[in-house]
Amino acid sequence: MKVLRNEVESVRDRRRASEDQSAAKTIFTIGDLAREFGVTLRALRFYEDKGLLTPQREGLNRLYSRRDRARLKLILMGKRVGFSLVEIKEMLDLYDLKDGQVTQLKVAHEKFRGQLDTLHRQKAEVERAIAELTRTLDIVSGMIQEREGKAS
Repeated sequence: MKVLRNEVESVRDRRRASEDQSAAKTIFTIGDLAREFGVTLRALRFYEDKGLLTPQREGLNRLYSRRDRARLKLILMGKRVGFSLVEIKEMLDLYDLKDGQVTQLKVAHEKFRGQLDTLHRQKAEVERAIAELTRTLDIVSGMIQEREGKAS
């Protein structure tokens, strides 16, 4: 158990060191971001095609800025909490408004509140489904035991 704990701590330390190095960098390759965020190169190219990321080009190489890195972090967070890419793009595009981000913050606040309500509803539905399935499983288990008892 101690060996496993040491390994987990070692992985965490390497990840923190990588994040610290990334925070200090200003230019990132597609491979840098893929490794750091655990996404595929294809996913990064897809986000670029959708206009979510805008790397500079140096020949065939994509060079991502700190802004792209921050946007990727927000994209992945948005996906994790259930936003569509269209919704994420709408929120990210508001950053470009030059109003001190007030509009972006207000829109994000409303979208976050709405998504939180949606997740709470989904959680309640999942809890109801789990309860129903548990009851059904108990009934089926009882039927199996009953039939096995008659067969003996």
